[in-house]
Amino acid sequence: MEEKKQPQQQQLQIELTPEVANGTYSNLAIINHSNQEFIIDFVAALPGIPKARVNCRQILTPENAKRLLFALQDNVVKYEQKFGTIEQRGNAAPKADGRTAAPFGMPEA
Repeated sequence: MEEKKQPQQQQLQIELTPEVANGTYSNLAIINHSNQEFIIDFVAALPGIPKARVNCRQILTPENAKRLLFALQDNVVKYEQKFGTIEQRGNAAPKADGRTAAPFGMPEA
């Protein structure tokens, strides 16, 4: 009997360069969208400094934005199971629908 050959699945190799590996601190995210993309600007807003610069911009398709949403949700659940509930203060408290208007603790615009 002849075996059907399954196509071999290729593994994606991901490279993490030293300059990216250090990461970038952000305590504010500004999210905008169009019908074609979601744009997330990450900012480090420092106390007492009235101006902050975007230090990273991620542009995602709507499908990938939803995948990111689910991946973050899954990881928050796993984090809370291991380390306990993440407490939210001030404006970061969830709205009645469970969403957070200012997730990084910044006042709403």
